[in-house]
Amino acid sequence: MAVAARKVAVVGVALSDCGRVDEATPYALHAQAARRALADSGLDRSVVDGLASAGLGILAPVEVAEYLGLRPTWVDSTAVGGSTWEVMAAHAAEAIAAGHANAVLLVYGSTARADIKAKRRTANLSFGARGPLQFEVPYGHTLISKYAMAARRHMHQYGTTLEQLAEVAVQARSNAARNPDAMYRTPITVDEVLSGPMIADPFTKLHCCIRSDGGGAVLLAAEEYVADTAKTPVWILGSGTSVSHTTMSEWEDFTVSPAAVSGRLAFERAGVTPADIDLAEIYDAFTYMTLVTLEDLGFCAKGEGGAFVEKGRLTIDGDLPVNTDGGGLSACHPGMRGLFLLIEAVRQLRGEAGDRQVRKSGGRLPRLAVASGTGGWFCSSGTVILERG
Repeated sequence: MAVAARKVAVVGVALSDCGRVDEATPYALHAQAARRALADSGLDRSVVDGLASAGLGILAPVEVAEYLGLRPTWVDSTAVGGSTWEVMAAHAAEAIAAGHANAVLLVYGSTARADIKAKRRTANLSFGARGPLQFEVPYGHTLISKYAMAARRHMHQYGTTLEQLAEVAVQARSNAARNPDAMYRTPITVDEVLSGPMIADPFTKLHCCIRSDGGGAVLLAAEEYVADTAKTPVWILGSGTSVSHTTMSEWEDFTVSPAAVSGRLAFERAGVTPADIDLAEIYDAFTYMTLVTLEDLGFCAKGEGGAFVEKGRLTIDGDLPVNTDGGGLSACHPGMRGLFLLIEAVRQLRGEAGDRQVRKSGGRLPRLAVASGTGGWFCSSGTVILERG
């Protein structure tokens, strides 16, 4: 006889110190975020029997588990770039629903900015030159250039303008201005975005994400633990994952991201539509990512993203608030930023976002949010639909 699947909620979220963090190791940021997320949940660490971590150590998440003093019986080290955390959240929710784990901690920490400043490492121009990538790297095909090529294709095919792409950065900064934890809060204009130093045509500096330090943690738990938690639960309604390509020549359409698949699956499984969503947290390493992901999630038709992002629609007070903390373009971006999307979505649904809190008609709190992460150069996607309890 089949056993009914358990409902799964996000019961704890937290950030470590973020922004400019010169006196901490990545392990310390992991521990700081984990402690804070557990405190936020009100649950004892003894309930945690699952751990998901990537990006640190040779045997992630084994090394992280040891550092945190955990002995999990369920682990996940999936590493698919920025979408890692949405994919891990999907895996963890499925494991909890099936009874393979009770409470899973997703945790991340990075000192990417501090390491470069201290000359402990250099900036990445590519992800390596092995396997399929060997056919692109010798020609100087950098990570940024791949996004830039995709953006140019969208501009050519649909008439998307530089001004429309710049609007994404302007509105992200507008949201960051209301976030005291954002790294950059000074308002910017479209002209300032367009006149900045060129990084990879058509992207000037402000089209690109910032580099910061920081970490975060998210605790998921089975429904029977919710009664003992300290905060309003945020339920995972549905999720979807997808991979597309690694070699640009294998990407069938530069104007379609893998969110077109992960988003469709997530909405179908959640039983809701894009029209039901109150706010969206979207991976934004570059302005084009926000625009094309909005299309692929179904918030507007393919090719209409440029017009959709105009007139302040993405701001906290807009029709569809997007990246309400300021996103990777202004708030923080220590590397695989997908975990920060989940944290901000949960805080918004709980009503804990302070001056940047989204309010719907009549002052009500938002009920539904989507977090959609992208990895690599549109190589992978994970999308999660969340509902306030």
